[in-house]
Amino acid sequence: QVHVVESGGGLVQAGGSLRLSCATSGSIFSFDAMGWYRQAPGKQRELVASIISGGRTNYADSVKGRFTISRDIAKNTVNLQMNSLKPEDTAVYYCNAHRMNGDYWGQGTQVTVSS
Repeated sequence: QVHVVESGGGLVQAGGSLRLSCATSGSIFSFDAMGWYRQAPGKQRELVASIISGGRTNYADSVKGRFTISRDIAKNTVNLQMNSLKPEDTAVYYCNAHRMNGDYWGQGTQVTVSS
């Protein structure tokens, strides 16, 4: 069974930074892609950033230039560095690990940005 665990959420003022980490059971390179999603109250879950096994990254327009997704090989984690945070970034952030035979999700971590 695959386990996905997020960490690093919290409360931050607008303009501040947070770093989220996603750890998985097994190597992060065993997945075809990994990504960060978020869901704000009353809204659908949306893709924030993703990274495929070859290293190519993709970002939602709303976070381009502010967020960076990366892999930490030594720690076997996929991280999301979030800078210049805005109140509209407030949401529960979920890590997703994707394989052809299924998707695996963490429990989510709350990010709250105060104005």
